[in-house]
Amino acid sequence: MKNAKTFARVLAIAAIATLGTVAWNASRPAQAGATVGKAAPNFSLKDSNRRTRTLSEFRGRTVVLEWLNHDCPFVKKHYNSGNMQKAQRQTRAGGAVWLSINSSASGKQGHVNGAQANTLSRNKNAAPSAVLLDASGNVGRAYNAKTTPHMYIISAQGKVLYNGAIDDKPSTDVADINGAKNYVLAALAQAKKGEKISVSVTQPYGCSVKY
Repeated sequence: MKNAKTFARVLAIAAIATLGTVAWNASRPAQAGATVGKAAPNFSLKDSNRRTRTLSEFRGRTVVLEWLNHDCPFVKKHYNSGNMQKAQRQTRAGGAVWLSINSSASGKQGHVNGAQANTLSRNKNAAPSAVLLDASGNVGRAYNAKTTPHMYIISAQGKVLYNGAIDDKPSTDVADINGAKNYVLAALAQAKKGEKISVSVTQPYGCSVKY
């Protein structure tokens, strides 16, 4: 069992080297783009159903942004296990909005059109409020989104509350989900209570966004 665990971690490290992943130095904070405590960059994107969505339309509600690439093994870890879907449903049940953003450029890994995005959402039983398509990469760059997944939480007042990883286990190993601290859910719980976010910036991990 120990050897299998070690082998899984070696594979994860190899995936990082191959996919251009930014992940492992948890002591290094995510670079500014969407800065915690500052106004979140507004945006306008088409969703997978061709409806134009903006961040400002959700003013008054907490918003979670999830950078998404279903071909990334780190994303697969969270979706194949049901971990991401569980977080999406829990978040929306609490009254917040969950927006999954795909910034993969045309011809790059993970790029999808609206119909493909909807098919993936159905097949994976995903539950975001919407999947937004950012093939130009303009929104991803405005936020300085580095990885898939890269997570942000925006307050009801439009300020960034959290910027970083989904949890504290930067690997592709599904077994690591058990016992992991989900930074996003923890921050949402604190925000709902009106408390200060105890961990508001972490190093995101995953595959590099394919701009």
